[in-house]
Amino acid sequence: MSNLIRSARSGDDWTENDLEAYNIQIQLQDAATFFGDRNMPPPTVDQEILTTQEAEDMLSDRNAELIHLLNLAMKPASIGESAADDFAVELLKQLGYVKRHRVARTRKDFSYLIYVCLLDRLQNDILLVIQEDKRFQPDDPRDPRPQLIAKAIAAFDYNNRLRVMCSIATHLLVGTMPTFYKIPVTANLMRDVRHGTYPSEPTIVFAHVPDLPRPHRRYSDGMKPLDNRQAILRCYEAFKCIVGI
Repeated sequence: MSNLIRSARSGDDWTENDLEAYNIQIQLQDAATFFGDRNMPPPTVDQEILTTQEAEDMLSDRNAELIHLLNLAMKPASIGESAADDFAVELLKQLGYVKRHRVARTRKDFSYLIYVCLLDRLQNDILLVIQEDKRFQPDDPRDPRPQLIAKAIAAFDYNNRLRVMCSIATHLLVGTMPTFYKIPVTANLMRDVRHGTYPSEPTIVFAHVPDLPRPHRRYSDGMKPLDNRQAILRCYEAFKCIVGI
C-alpha cells in the first residue's frame, strides 16, 4: 500500500482508496465494547418522545417539532439535505449535547465544509462531526465514511491538539439512523496526510451500528418506531462520554 498514489484533495472527494493510502482501517464493535458499558444508560429526553410515536399526539410543542423534523429527515432526497441537518441539530439539543458553551453549528467551514458539528466555545474546539450518508441517493452513491474521516482529520487540525475525534454518520433516505464512529486522529497521521506519506502504523477507526429489533428494516424504519427510538437514543446517551460531555 505504500506505493499508492497520494494527492491533495477535498475531504468530500475522499474514497476507500484514500483510506488504504493512509493505512486507515474501520472495525465494527458491539455496544459494550464500543461504549465501554454493558448497561446502556436511559436517554435523558422527555418521556413523551419515548412513549408517543406521532407528533400530532404529543402535548409538548417542542417534542412535536422534533418528531416533525424526524419525519422530514426520512423523506426522499427531494426534501433536501437541510432536513437531516435540522433534525440532527434539534436532537443534539434535546439530548443535552448542546448546553451553555456547547453549541451546534451548521455549515461550519474551516479546511472542509462540515454541515453539522458540536463546538465547545470555551476551548473553541470541535467535539463532534456529523456527516450525512447519501449512498441511497441515485446522484451520490459514494461511501461517506472516507469523507467523514477526512473531516475528522481536518477538525483535529482545527483543534490543533491531540484528541480522539468522535463522529456520527447518518443516512439521508433513513436520515434518522446513525452509525457511531471513534476516529483517533494523531499528529503523526495529520503529518502523513499533509505530506502524502504512508503511515507506518495503522489507524483503527471503530464503528458501532445500533442493535435494533428488526435489523433488516433499520434503514426504512429509522427512529420512527418507538422500540427503535429507545434503542438508538440509548446509544446517543452512551456516546456522550466518548464525546466528552
